[in-house]
Amino acid sequence: MNIALIMGRKGSTGLPGKNVMPVLGRPLAEYCFMAAEHANRLERIYLSTDDEQLMALAEKHGIRVIARPPELCTKEALGEDVYVHAFGVARDELAAEGKTVAQVALLMCNAATVLASQIDEAADILDAHPDYDSVVTVSCRNMWSPLRARREDENGLLKPFVPFETFGDPATLSCDRDSQGDVWFADMGLSMVRPHYLEHMEEGLLPQKWMGRNIFPLKQWGGCDVDYMWQVPGVEYWLREHGFTEETTPYEG
Repeated sequence: MNIALIMGRKGSTGLPGKNVMPVLGRPLAEYCFMAAEHANRLERIYLSTDDEQLMALAEKHGIRVIARPPELCTKEALGEDVYVHAFGVARDELAAEGKTVAQVALLMCNAATVLASQIDEAADILDAHPDYDSVVTVSCRNMWSPLRARREDENGLLKPFVPFETFGDPATLSCDRDSQGDVWFADMGLSMVRPHYLEHMEEGLLPQKWMGRNIFPLKQWGGCDVDYMWQVPGVEYWLREHGFTEETTPYEG
């Protein structure tokens, strides 16, 4: 069976309360809850959290709550460890019912830019391609090409973050942001994965090792997980463009 694992904690220091902050009049987390709830390819949904407000919201959507251990509720805790813990709880619960997990939709409470249709499409792609380890939503960010990245040196001056030779002959490089081709970033809206890399995380590619090694891009635009207040207007724009308003959602009717 296919399941969803959602993670969100209450102790954010960068943007306190972000998971329940109002976005188009709803708690931010409710958007990924709705996507999972309305996905035809999911049979059970779990939320890993220590946040009582998220627990109450999960109950409204019929989502099972996994109590996140204290050591996984700090800002230093890695998302991959949260997913591994949650998957172990879900897997053991389902095993007791005589069920096994085929695919896992990994979602984040602060990532609203995901739709039920994307979850279903990702599950269908994994079914059709047994050699794929995961299907993840990605957004094009050519303005953030590694060619443009800089680091501060010991004198406080900016230097290339990555040696220009990494990209080929430096004489051929250009200030044109599209000169290196499209730059795709996993936007954290959805990672549809097979259980193997949740059980053998050390085998996956950095930085999001749960995606495995053969990662198929589910392309969209404007996806992001909210960590800063300036991102919220962009997320609201994405939601409006995909059929959400303060009063309605695309899942109604």
